[in-house]
Amino acid sequence: MASSKEYLDFILEQLSELDDVSYRAMMGEYIIYYRGKVVGGIYDDRFLVKPTKFAVAMMPNAEMELPYDGTKKMLLVDDVDNKEFLRKLLEAMYEELPATKKK
Repeated sequence: MASSKEYLDFILEQLSELDDVSYRAMMGEYIIYYRGKVVGGIYDDRFLVKPTKFAVAMMPNAEMELPYDGTKKMLLVDDVDNKEFLRKLLEAMYEELPATKKK
């Protein structure tokens, strides 16, 4: 099942307090970038992030879910209505994320 543009727009609005948030459409889903690094994505209208040390610490009870078959599990962000939490989450994750590979 593909994610809706409406859910993407909602998540982008929730992340609007952060500078340099972008996305890329990929096979009906959306990859989310923060300051050029992949933080997670929108999969089946779920916001999933990479399980970095800080993300796990901030969401100790979060479910680990597959974005799609054949991939690594990611953390399901339940508190998508809390802009301040999302801002802190992405800021905390940033330093732990690998740089995006240049093509």
